[in-house]
Amino acid sequence: MLVAAAVCPCPPLLVPEVASGAAAELDALRAACAEAVAELLAAGPELLVLVGSGAEAEVWTEGGAGTLRGFGVDLAVRLPSGGVDGPPLSPALTVGAWLLDQAGAALPTHACAVPADAPVERLLGLGKGLAGLADRVGLLVLGDGSACRTVKAPGYLDDRAEAYDAQVARALGAADTAALAALDPALSAALLAEGRAPWQVLAGAAQDAGLGGRLRYEDAPYGVGYFVATWS
Repeated sequence: MLVAAAVCPCPPLLVPEVASGAAAELDALRAACAEAVAELLAAGPELLVLVGSGAEAEVWTEGGAGTLRGFGVDLAVRLPSGGVDGPPLSPALTVGAWLLDQAGAALPTHACAVPADAPVERLLGLGKGLAGLADRVGLLVLGDGSACRTVKAPGYLDDRAEAYDAQVARALGAADTAALAALDPALSAALLAEGRAPWQVLAGAAQDAGLGGRLRYEDAPYGVGYFVATWS
């Protein structure tokens, strides 16, 4: 069953080498992510599962690796357990693997990429399946909120973005699985909120788990909604 979860955003700029001279701008976000991952590991899961967006549905159960070369940095990371065979981790999962590496995680770890347009019921069902993989499962869920909070945001300014992100923040802070399950796929896509699919996997995994939530960070420094939360 699911015993704990950490929710983090996954911009490549989270990695200081990628951010370079602008790295200090996300120091508070990095600190919140580190605290969330530390709390996840302290809950004592016997299996970690990373969940993040990907171009297509893929699963890594025997290890995996990703690279940040596409973002101008010759840096490769791998999941804490297993080898490096198979397809490369998606960018979101690569950032998640980096977070686990920074935390010194050494647990058996799987990873799951979900397409941004995946149907809600499929995501909820996937979450239930992941929660049943071991007696004590921990999830590291990677996803960003809307990318339309300002005129300089990747999706330009959309007046619906702030309310959407506020809804997500409330749901993550309260461990409200019903509210996450109710996120509208069409609106999420219009606002470029790629976290919708991973968050709904979390909602499926946490149903009936009785977890409480804590929102550790909420901001939109580049016009993109970033949230850090812990469920335990």
